[in-house]
Amino acid sequence: MTPPLPPSVRRFPLYANVYLLDSPEGRLLVDTGTLAHLPRLAWVLARFRPDAVVLTHHHIDHAGGAPFAARRGLPVLAHAPEHPYLTGEAHDLPYPAGRPQVGRVVSRLHPKVPAGALGSIRPGQQVMGWEVVALPGHTPGQIGLLRGGVLVAGDAVVGGPAGAHLPRAAYNADQQEAVRTLRRIVDLAPRLVLPGHGAPLTPEQVQRRAERDPEA
Repeated sequence: MTPPLPPSVRRFPLYANVYLLDSPEGRLLVDTGTLAHLPRLAWVLARFRPDAVVLTHHHIDHAGGAPFAARRGLPVLAHAPEHPYLTGEAHDLPYPAGRPQVGRVVSRLHPKVPAGALGSIRPGQQVMGWEVVALPGHTPGQIGLLRGGVLVAGDAVVGGPAGAHLPRAAYNADQQEAVRTLRRIVDLAPRLVLPGHGAPLTPEQVQRRAERDPEA
């Protein structure tokens, strides 16, 4: 059974999950979905008026709408290791799997976030009442947000019909680090995990997946 979202959180599947986090300190939009979902993103921005956008990582299914949000005047926040990919200084994209040369072309063609609209956040920092936590492995600078036992986890974990799982190894910058990060999520002891794709997860589901790789 899928655990329910708290009233302060809304989820919008724009290929990747986009989350609106509503707190007394302000409204955060976490990730922006793909370019193909810009009309839906525009509706979310117009209806809910977030104060800022946080990107868990630079992959185009999560950051595709970030240039659009920046043009609307919203600050776009990400961990510094993700910035070169978001601004177009680097073009290491693992899609499609096993064809890095195609991924580089896709990245070069994709709209970028203007450097002046991009701000840095770092693990341990508070952003509108949410703690930034390091969740590397899928990308070197992937982060999540934690508050009140709710963890927005980006692609550190993915929800599926069988519960929690990792993205395919071909899509992870460092597979062993991705496995270690899954264990860090268990150690954080959240009561609810909100993945980058799929339905919300219980900590028990994440723990069961983490226990599958004892040698890492």
